[in-house]
Parts: sequence; C-alpha cells; structure tokens
Amino acid sequence: MIKFLDLEKVNNRFRREIDSRIKTVLDKGWYLQGEENEKFSKDFAAFCGTKYALGVANGLDALRLIIKAYGFGVGDEIIVPANTYIATILAITDNGCTPVLVEPDINTYNINPDLIEEKITSKTKAIMVVHLYGQAVQMQKIWDLAKKYNLKVFEDAAQGHGAMYQGRRTGNLSDAAAFSFYPGKNLGCMGDGGAVTTNDEEIYLKIKALGNYGSDRKYHNLYKGLNSRLDEIQAAVLDVKLPHLDADNEIRRKIAKFYLEHITNPKIILPKTYDEKATVWHVFAVRTQNRDEFQKYLSDNGIQTLIHYPTPPHKQPAYAEWNNLSFPITEEIHKTIISLPMSPVMTDEEIKKVVDVINAYS
Repeated sequence: MIKFLDLEKVNNRFRREIDSRIKTVLDKGWYLQGEENEKFSKDFAAFCGTKYALGVANGLDALRLIIKAYGFGVGDEIIVPANTYIATILAITDNGCTPVLVEPDINTYNINPDLIEEKITSKTKAIMVVHLYGQAVQMQKIWDLAKKYNLKVFEDAAQGHGAMYQGRRTGNLSDAAAFSFYPGKNLGCMGDGGAVTTNDEEIYLKIKALGNYGSDRKYHNLYKGLNSRLDEIQAAVLDVKLPHLDADNEIRRKIAKFYLEHITNPKIILPKTYDEKATVWHVFAVRTQNRDEFQKYLSDNGIQTLIHYPTPPHKQPAYAEWNNLSFPITEEIHKTIISLPMSPVMTDEEIKKVVDVINAYS
C-alpha cells in the first residue's frame, strides 16, 4: 500500500539528531519555557521573516490567542472562508465573535477576495484568511480592504509552512498568524504543537502572557489567560526539522508537478496554483464526482487517500444554527474533494504508480 503520508519514514531521516536533542532535554530536566523553546521561536521567526514567534500548545490555541489578544468578543464579526477546517471557525466562536462566512475561489479553494467587501459591516473587526492545502492566499485585495475599512488581518497558516506571496512567507502576511505543527503538517512535531508569528511587540507580549495563565511573571496575572505552551521536547523536534523544510517543500512541488503534467483522466479535476512558490502542497487535492467509488478503486489498487474535508463547518452539528445556510461552491468542494499521496519520502515508483492507476480509472 502506498501510504498517504508515511510519518515513520519522514521522521526517521532525522532520528539520530532528534534522539540527541530529546536526550538533552531529559538531561536538563527542564520541560516547559526553556532554552529549546527560545531557540525554536527565534529560528521560526527568522524562517517566516517576522520579528516574533511564540510556541503554543496547538494551532487552534494559536488562533484563539490571537483573537483574544486583540480584545475581540461578543458583537464583533470576523470574516472567514466557508471552505476550511472547523478549527478556524472554532477559534472565532470560542472568543464570542461571529464568523461571517465567504465562499472560496473554486480554482484555488482559498477565500475569494472579490466576495469579501459585500460582507463587511460596522461590526467587522478582522479578516481571517486560511492558506488551505498549502497555497498562500492572494493577499493584495485583502490588504487593500483592511486598509480601507481599518480591519485587522489574521492568517490561519496551519497548512502553509513556507509558502510565498510577493516574496514574503506565510506568517508574515498579516497582523498575526497561527501555525499548527500537528505531526502530519509539512513541519510537524511528535504530538500537538503550534505557534503565533507577528511583527507587533505589544501583541507578542500579550499572547505570551495569555498563553501562560495570563501571567507576565510568576504569580502575577495581567489577564484571564489560558494554559497553552509548546513543551521543550516538541520545540527540540521542530528545531531539528526546520532547516529541512524548504528542501522538503521543493520535493512536494516536484511531485505535484509530475501529477499535474501526467494525470490526464478527464474524470479528475486537478488543483490550480497561480505561482509555483505560492504553494507547498501540504495536500494535493483533486475533485471527482464519484468520490467514494474512486477512493475504493484507489484503495483496491494499493493507494491510500484521505478526504479534506467531507463536511463543511456550516453543515456540522456543532453549528446547527447554520445548517440551513447554502454555500454552493463550498458544498461542491466538500462533496467531491479527495487527497492523493503527497510527502517528501515518496519514491519515483510510487509517484508513477499513483498516476498510472488514476489514468486507468474509468
């Protein structure tokens, strides 16, 4: 079976160095807010091109903390793509804010900038973009709208580690950005982990305190905070893998190029990108009308696939109040999308087999 993502092979490439760094943590006996976090935060900020990065417990917390740090709450609206993983929406409602859903561009799957302005009201406080499947959102129109209406811009960059827009990396395209380091991400740890990046010192310091019980120093609590900290072991693992991220992303781009040039089955709708450097292909998602049949066919032929995602947020039981809403483009994507194997450890033989099996599908 060709795995969708072989995490054992991915991590075994760095096993010796990871083991050494974990041993260092264990030998020090310091497991939170220590030297490993300090080093990784500095290195990740440099990678993203931001002044600050801060490790937190996971990607959802990163989003929650950003909204909380800006003081947005009940009565405030945040514009967000309808086509996203539910975590993006959860972060907004968890802060008491109202998500305002906007349809995606069917070609990129990201929020359609041309549909945002009509959703802006006097209650709108921010636009939250999502670099879905690893493709950076085309930000210029969003920046222009933010300036026109005095809005904040946030990035959900959980899937977009290293993607570029106008020469800048994701994480450095907004007022503040959230990353996830879930094991399957392009930069993944060995458990849960996340980070916030920003160029705003005041917001950085506030999020740092908020994620540590609202405390700026021990037993002194400035805010009603959370407990959301990246542990030292995960920070060490991430710091080992970070220098290899660009090279891994280039391998993903080469695999994607092969797929795009050689999958010719007319029943399969291939993804589109507006710029080679804009996407890091966290997911290579295609669309087909008979998805369940197609997925079974691939499985029967030794190819594992996943579906990102079968049900959009506005159709989830958690948001029953939205279940009668209609977002036709989003719903079409969620009914037809399926993700092919994509990872930096795939062999040429595996890549070719995926293509050959797909082209033989009838």
